[in-house]
Amino acid sequence: MSTHHPVAVIGAGLGGLTAARVLHVHGVEAAVFEAEASASARTQGGMLDIHEDSGQEALRAAGLYEEFRRIVHPGGQALRLLGPDGTVHVAEEDDPTGGRPEVDRGELRDLLLASLPEGTVQWGRKVTGARPLGDGRHEVTFADGSALTTDLLIGADGAWSRIRPLVSDARPAYTGVSFVETDLLDAVTRHPRSAALVGGGFFLCLGERRGFLAHREADGSLHVYTALRVDEGWLDTVDFGDAAAAKAAVLAHFDGWDEGLRGLVADADGALVPRRIHALPVGHRWDRVPGVTLLGDAAHLMSPFAGEGANLAMLDGAELAGAVAAHPGDPEAALAAYEEALFPRSEASAAASAASLETMFGEQGLERTTEFFTSVRGGA
Repeated sequence: MSTHHPVAVIGAGLGGLTAARVLHVHGVEAAVFEAEASASARTQGGMLDIHEDSGQEALRAAGLYEEFRRIVHPGGQALRLLGPDGTVHVAEEDDPTGGRPEVDRGELRDLLLASLPEGTVQWGRKVTGARPLGDGRHEVTFADGSALTTDLLIGADGAWSRIRPLVSDARPAYTGVSFVETDLLDAVTRHPRSAALVGGGFFLCLGERRGFLAHREADGSLHVYTALRVDEGWLDTVDFGDAAAAKAAVLAHFDGWDEGLRGLVADADGALVPRRIHALPVGHRWDRVPGVTLLGDAAHLMSPFAGEGANLAMLDGAELAGAVAAHPGDPEAALAAYEEALFPRSEASAAASAASLETMFGEQGLERTTEFFTSVRGGA
């Protein structure tokens, strides 16, 4: 069974939802198709800093800026950078007037979802393939056997996009860094040492081409990313079904580090979650293909070390929707205008993310990152 949708967005992440919302603001109906079974099928990750020149601009275009300000996490712009021995190298207090306020990713997604007409997002629609039909039209097929046709297909379906092959042969490659994620719940009460170590905002500890990144979450928990520069297959050697064994395997990389730092893993609650960090080639772009385009990670997947991914996805969505609204009846002009701005913007951010990875997890990562924060941001 096949249905037709003039505009189809594949993926209900922040970028796809922003595109649908801005299209709605301009009176253009879009349908969003998401593989997850529901909005609450999984947690949406930790805190995001929303940049004034990208994510905040997208929220203004969506008419949601004031609502966004109400979900900002107080204290979230604080920063601490430590070395392996626990010495504090940079400590910045929260600046409520700063340009990168922190919000919970799940709350931001809920804000976007609530701004869309009921039924805009269709859940449990896992894409299995897409093909051109000619004249800019495409067919998308789903795991449940259904299909749709569309005049404008927007691939907002993330790193392993099923829509990307329509425009590009590029595939994400391993960056050389893997994360192991942990949580410390009710940190002030149950994990006071870790709560004091991390502080109220963003926390970094770097050294020996590895480290810890952590956020104080809005619910009082700590979300920790242990970053290791390891071979792509290393995570497969660890039994993550056995939390004690997984902790021991991770902590073996931190022999001799301060015990408070090691406690971010040793004292963690629940399962440890492994994640390889992948990226598309810096400067990824494609020739104009009628009737289809990409946004967010589908277009420019990059490492998280410049904090640009979610912000760019939202800006992509807003810019694409604005271009469609500005070129009624001429989707090709809209997509050409959108991609003309997209490609140099995403190339610059991807280059910055790749450079930041090398700064943080290369030789003298602690010293170079300290210099960055003290010179560029004026930390002390």
